[in-house]
Amino acid sequence: MTSEVEWARLTAPELKVRAGQSNSVVILPVGSLEQHGPHLPVITDTASAFAVSVQAAKSLAGDTTVTVLPGLWLGMSEHHLPFGGTVSLDYSAYRGVLQGIVRSLKVLGFQRLLIVNGHGGNIDPLAVAVRELAVEYKMPIVATTPWMLAPEKLAAIFEVDAGPTHACEGESSVMLAIAGDVVRVEKFAEAAEKHDGAVSVPSGISRFYAFPERAPVTGTMGDPRSATAEKGERFLKVQADELVALIRSEKIWTKPQGVWGEW
Repeated sequence: MTSEVEWARLTAPELKVRAGQSNSVVILPVGSLEQHGPHLPVITDTASAFAVSVQAAKSLAGDTTVTVLPGLWLGMSEHHLPFGGTVSLDYSAYRGVLQGIVRSLKVLGFQRLLIVNGHGGNIDPLAVAVRELAVEYKMPIVATTPWMLAPEKLAAIFEVDAGPTHACEGESSVMLAIAGDVVRVEKFAEAAEKHDGAVSVPSGISRFYAFPERAPVTGTMGDPRSATAEKGERFLKVQADELVALIRSEKIWTKPQGVWGEW
């Protein structure tokens, strides 16, 4: 049995074997294709989700059979469109893509799916879609955003920012660790500039804010100037360890109850 963890690097017969294994888990990294200030590439959210998924899967080798799908680069990012470089789905299209993936996995024989999310704008739609699809396909489907796991451990790594925001110290560090050649370090100071007029979003309400309202001019929230590849490796290690713990937890893999019954 090959130790390869990336779905795209395996053959169909090899994947068919994995589908029949009772301990098999598929990870779908999801992100976006959206602006990340003047210093980070638009693939940042997808790249970070894929990197931490692969790291977690490799950590489980010999324990659980984990296969990582290619990162889903389309997400819900309409709030970033005014800055350029962004391609977005609406909710119905996003759910449709997820449904197609879940249905395919079910037909192939896979029984467990972990969705690892790297984009804040996907959190709410994922929460709804995962609940619906799990019941519809009678399959445990779990979604998580690694930047929201182990907040105290992650906070200990940040030196300037209070936590993860957008194109910040955290995301910039991770991208330096996994794809430093596409990070515009010379643009860090420009990205960190603060501008008047940013909207402070009140808690306890839900409404649409375009990102230029929240991060005028640069599209950056947070300060990337203290980002380093070493910090990025530490961020990834904490997140990967949390994903490993999730995958090993029996509590999250119980089969969804058929609440709608049989018609």
